[in-house]
Amino acid sequence: MDLETFRNHCLSLKLVNEKMPFDKAKGDYAKNLLVFSVFDKWFCFFNVDAFDFCDIKCDPEESEQLRDIYEGIRPGYHMNKKHWISIYFNQDVPDSKILELVNKSYDLVVKGLTKKQREELKNMS
Repeated sequence: MDLETFRNHCLSLKLVNEKMPFDKAKGDYAKNLLVFSVFDKWFCFFNVDAFDFCDIKCDPEESEQLRDIYEGIRPGYHMNKKHWISIYFNQDVPDSKILELVNKSYDLVVKGLTKKQREELKNMS
């Protein structure tokens, strides 16, 4: 998986925005995080310099199953370990599975949006 393919996939989802929300002066891993969100609700992020893994939302039960199957899936880095996972690129998780899980993360976030936001999303062409 390369950065541009991954980024383009995230941006292909309805009403997705990308941003780098952290102060560049912090000097830590977070300063180069590229975050993908829908209505300002995060569903995916990764470090643009390292591009070694991404964090995504995940159903807690599925998260356990995925960690049992793949060495490249671990509890979410710096996130709620129950609801987020880290997926390491170029390990044992197929690219198609990574993109599928990004879509599921997006869907989880959309389910948590307000009714008005979901309607707006639904009416987008």
